[in-house]
Amino acid sequence: MENRSQAAGAAEGTARDNLPRILSGIMPTGDLHIGNYLGAIVNWVRLQYDHDSFFCVVDLHAITTPQEPNELREKIKEVAALYLAAGIDPKVSTIFVQSDVPNHSEMAWILNCFTPIGWLEKMTQFKEKAGSARERASTGLFDYPVLQAADILLYGGNPPKPLLVPVGADQKQHLELSRNVAERFNRIYGEVLAIPEPIIPETGARIMGLDNPEKKMSKSEKNQYHALRLLETPEMIRRKISRAVTDPGREIVFDPERPGLYNLLTIYELFSKQSRSEIEAHFQGKGYAELKRELGDVVVEGLRPLQERYREIRQEPGYLEDVLTRGAERARATSSVVLERVKSVVGLGR
Repeated sequence: MENRSQAAGAAEGTARDNLPRILSGIMPTGDLHIGNYLGAIVNWVRLQYDHDSFFCVVDLHAITTPQEPNELREKIKEVAALYLAAGIDPKVSTIFVQSDVPNHSEMAWILNCFTPIGWLEKMTQFKEKAGSARERASTGLFDYPVLQAADILLYGGNPPKPLLVPVGADQKQHLELSRNVAERFNRIYGEVLAIPEPIIPETGARIMGLDNPEKKMSKSEKNQYHALRLLETPEMIRRKISRAVTDPGREIVFDPERPGLYNLLTIYELFSKQSRSEIEAHFQGKGYAELKRELGDVVVEGLRPLQERYREIRQEPGYLEDVLTRGAERARATSSVVLERVKSVVGLGR
C-alpha cells in the first residue's frame, strides 16, 4: 500500500479557490449506515472534483447530548476514516474535525447575538430530540442550529462566493435558518456573508428504516434490525435484509405507495447502478425472497471495497492524523477570512 501521507493535504493549494465551495459534515455518534452513505457521502465524492470541498466531522454538535469521552474520540477517527474509505480524496478535499477549528465556536457566539429566539423555537429537530424532557435539554441542543449556521457561513469567502451545502431533505429547515441568519446579518452590515444554497439528491436523500419504512434510517435507533451499518459483516447485512419489512402485493415495481418495497428497491438501485426499468424487468415474476437475496448480494459487494479501504487506513500509522492535521490547518486559514471580516464589521477587536 502506497504511503499516502506524503500526498495528504494537497487541497491546501490555492488552485481550487476559484471553484464554488461546498461544506457538509456528519456527527460522530452511533454507527454510520447506508443512509449516511447513499444520502450524503456518495454525493460528496461525486461533487468534490468540481468544488472547493470541506467535509467536517462535527464533534461539537455531538456533545449537545451526553457522550462517553473515549467512545467519542474513537468515533471521530472512525467517521474520518470512513470519509476517506468512501472516496473523499484529501488531495482535492479538506477533511477536518470541527473542534480543531475554534473559529466555529467563535462565529457561533457572534451569530447567536443576531438570531432571534423565536426562530430557534420553531426548529422541529429540537422538539423531536428533546421530547418530553424539553426543560432538561441542554442549551447546546436548543442552540445547535446556530452552530450549524456558523459551520456553513464561515466558508463563504470574502468577498462572498457561491456556497453550496449537500444536505438530506430533513435538513432543509436548518439550512433555511442559516440563510435567514446570513440575510439578517447582511441587512445590517452589507454583503458580508454568502447566502448558502442546498444540494439535495433526487434519489437516496431519504433511505428509510428496514424495520419501519415510514421512518428515516437513523444512527440513534436502538432496534438492531433498523439500519445497515457501513462496517457490518456480510452475514449480518443479509440477515437484516431478510427480515426487512415489505408490503402486500406480489409485483416488484417502484411504487411509493408501497413504502417497504420502494425502500428496498431504492437501495438496490443505488448500489447496483441499474435503471428502474432494468430492475423491474429483472424481478418480473420473482418474489420478495429473490429480491432480498439479491439485494443482500449487491449491498455486500457494494460495501466490500469501502470496508477493505477502511481497515487499511486504520492500520497505516500516522496517515489519518496527518490528513486531519492538514485539513484543520486549511479550514482555520479559510474560515479566518470570514471570521475576521465579521468581527471587524460588528466592532470586535482592536
